[in-house]
Amino acid sequence: MAQRLLLRRFLSSIISRKPPQGWWAPLTHRAPQCSPGDLTVTPNQARSIYTTRVCTTTFNIQDGPDFQDRVVNSETPVVVDFHAQWCGPCKILGPRLEKVVAKQHGKVVMAKVDIDDHTDLALEYEVSAVPTVLAIKNGDVVDKFVGIKDEDQLEAFLKKLIG
Repeated sequence: MAQRLLLRRFLSSIISRKPPQGWWAPLTHRAPQCSPGDLTVTPNQARSIYTTRVCTTTFNIQDGPDFQDRVVNSETPVVVDFHAQWCGPCKILGPRLEKVVAKQHGKVVMAKVDIDDHTDLALEYEVSAVPTVLAIKNGDVVDKFVGIKDEDQLEAFLKKLIG
């Protein structure tokens, strides 16, 4: 009880204080400007905020038409990771595969398909076990593997896909 009272007094003393003039500069809403190093700088009189630009090389498939549009019709080679939430090896392979795909700097993208949500796609691409990874180029499956691979094997798999 005494601790609560002390905490209330402390918080009320902090909240009731007004910050000195110019302590907090108002944030201005501006469109981010990209500099050569993929670094966004938002100028402000009091301080500058630096953030890195996120490169979207990995995406989740929402439905069949989304798969058709983003994977089959893609001009960029696509690695498709068929996984499941309950699959232990999938939880190991997924981040490892995302890391290796990100190293390719947009030469290849990764689509993630949850087999429990998209059983029709899993059946269409003959996925009998998870994790199953397909390499799709120009709408055709050019390579496939089932199970866990280490980073070196994944890099070799991607190099073969990219050409």
